[in-house]
Amino acid sequence: MNTSEPNVKRFPCPSCGAYLEFNPQAGKLKCGYCGWEDAIPQTAEEVKENSYEQYLQVDRTTLTTLSTTALEVKCNDCGASVTFEPPKVAGKCPFCASPIVTQPVKASPGVQPEGIVPFEITDKQARQSIQKWLSNRWFAPSALKSLAQQEKIQGVYLPFWTYDCYTLSYYQGARGEHYYVTETYTETNANGETETKTRQVQHTRWWPVAGRVDRPFDDILIPATTSVDRPRLDALEPWHLNQSLRAYNSSYLAGFEAQRSQLSLSQGFESAKNVMAGTIHFDVCRDIGGDVQQVHSISTDYNAITFKHILLPVWLCAYRYQNQRYQVMVNARTAEVQGERPYSVLKIAAAVVSGVVLAGAIYLLFTGNWKYIRFPGLPQPEPQPTSLPVPRQTLPPVSIPSTAPVPNKKLPPAPVPYSN
Repeated sequence: MNTSEPNVKRFPCPSCGAYLEFNPQAGKLKCGYCGWEDAIPQTAEEVKENSYEQYLQVDRTTLTTLSTTALEVKCNDCGASVTFEPPKVAGKCPFCASPIVTQPVKASPGVQPEGIVPFEITDKQARQSIQKWLSNRWFAPSALKSLAQQEKIQGVYLPFWTYDCYTLSYYQGARGEHYYVTETYTETNANGETETKTRQVQHTRWWPVAGRVDRPFDDILIPATTSVDRPRLDALEPWHLNQSLRAYNSSYLAGFEAQRSQLSLSQGFESAKNVMAGTIHFDVCRDIGGDVQQVHSISTDYNAITFKHILLPVWLCAYRYQNQRYQVMVNARTAEVQGERPYSVLKIAAAVVSGVVLAGAIYLLFTGNWKYIRFPGLPQPEPQPTSLPVPRQTLPPVSIPSTAPVPNKKLPPAPVPYSN
């Protein structure tokens, strides 16, 4: 581990005298006034692994700062310590958006980073990613979108530990093997008759086992910050360390801030053990074999432990909404966005009401009852007469005169014609 004072890149612009800042798009130091660009020297030096045991025994006076010119401020609200290179000044805390009121002091010594992943996503690209992320949050308050456009996002290097080690684990447990027994049972069928049937019933036979498994672990990544939400920070992965990790150079800090580690090396390794435990448990179950496994105990030895202290780039947007703090983070390599946002009670209520109205409209449409809904202020259709069945009535008999001759009835004699 390099414990000497790092070689610091001088940042004055040779053209106009202004200070240079690292430009993610160009990948160089760039003057924001005249456009002068200055390449950061790339060395063949590789990012080295440091001995964990040796560090725990080392004299803390050999620790160093990020650079000879680095300044440090501490937020009085959330307690986060932030390091930056002049001429950058500390305005608002990137983690809680509180104004920085303390005066900067020379950065305190600590474990110098072995590696750094430079910024690649610009602040404009990060802002666009945040706006796109907000547009997909249906129940976010409308005021939040305009607020996010006005808030200043800050580029911050977050501290991480990486651990390599070789594990040897001894375990005790039991291996379960399934076997099946044919059983006879009776049941009543649909006709009420009793039937006798057979079925295969699974049982498990257990055998005590013991053994050991071993596994190498490489680059277990553990955040050394507690100022951001850990699950959301984990969700920003991957970081593609194999392709993007560079040997530490303080020139990459120009124009950005870096957070001081809040988690010690030994505390970080305890977190790494929890990460490795899941993989070790899987290896033990696979080694036990059988159909099912029981793990009674695992005892692990950690050997050849090495570590690196690295800085990873994040764009942070911390804001306040109705006296509550929220954070949005952007991976400055992949533009992945993770964050918190409040919910609009009015939007949720409107969505619930709309859902009830839509469900009611669908019901009325399919049942045909929509014709009987009256809307105030609109002309209503005249009610149509309803055809009802006429009850059947019994009519009295009607006497109809007949012209047919009546039998056995005598007719009067015909008159005699008159003659002179």
